[in-house]
Amino acid sequence: MKNALLLTLLVVILSSCNTINYINIETHKPAEITFPSRVNTILIVNNAVPQPEKVGYEYKYMNATQDTARAKADSALFDAGRALGLAILETDYFSDVRLFNESTRTDDQYITDKKLTKETVQTLCEETQTDAIISIDRLLFDMTKVVTAMPNGFFVGFINVKIAGVIRAYLPERNNSLATVFLNDSVFWAEEGGSLEELNAYLPSPENALREAAKYIGELASPNFVPHWQNEMRWFYTGPTTEWKRATAYANTQRWDAAESVWLSMFEKITNEKNKAKIASNLAFAKEMQGDYQEALKWAEKARDFFKNKGDDSKDANLLEQYVIVLKERIKENKVLNIQFEET
Repeated sequence: MKNALLLTLLVVILSSCNTINYINIETHKPAEITFPSRVNTILIVNNAVPQPEKVGYEYKYMNATQDTARAKADSALFDAGRALGLAILETDYFSDVRLFNESTRTDDQYITDKKLTKETVQTLCEETQTDAIISIDRLLFDMTKVVTAMPNGFFVGFINVKIAGVIRAYLPERNNSLATVFLNDSVFWAEEGGSLEELNAYLPSPENALREAAKYIGELASPNFVPHWQNEMRWFYTGPTTEWKRATAYANTQRWDAAESVWLSMFEKITNEKNKAKIASNLAFAKEMQGDYQEALKWAEKARDFFKNKGDDSKDANLLEQYVIVLKERIKENKVLNIQFEET
């Protein structure tokens, strides 16, 4: 049984001034793709054809394009699949993630994006005893290397690798793929050296640059297939009185129930609408940190409305408006997480 970690993790507290504390938290996000609950073992497959050595690599040395530029992409495709599999495995969402070591394509049409057939998916799942397949169906690279001599005698080199990929999820019982993911990103290196030999020692070789880019795109793709943690910023208001300081001390030590109790008492006593708005915002945050997103939303909406009633278009009012949107999204995401973790 998959177990969801639905509580938000507090990571770092950063004080910006005496009136507001900003906090970096990690929130649990659902996967973009939801697999059936029976899927526990995944197979990573390379269904892409490596681009030819002469394609997608331009090397400029002193503004002159070198016609000897070559870069092999065979190993990069394997690295992308392996990086994707390891990133998925590290989440502990699936029981096992396996890597199919052989390419499923025998043609040389590297530009063509070919889906796995239902028969191929069924055969691979049966042979490897897996429940579903994640396949890299196309992966292309566009690499540029530029080396320039500087007036001070140093050499400066840049490598930029653009990556475009198509990754799909397959189930053996489906006639078509479960989902398709399109990826576009880039990786960049910049180095300098006292000689061309020294510069080349710092910069990756063309093949290694492709391999590193492939690893990067593989890891980048993993959140599409598994629930994951994401850094987000939150805040709570502080003040000079004893009650404000007591609540802040509780919040700084993650005692959110105690902080909530103090803030609630303050909210009931204070009449100033701006201060009530700030305390309501704090109560929303305390509820969110305890996993009660519906109550958090109610308090955030109260805080927003208090600011609006004053005709306040300040940073505080804008923050609350955005916070309401964020909490509504968290409620939706939590429902998806419950499905992905088989919780009702």
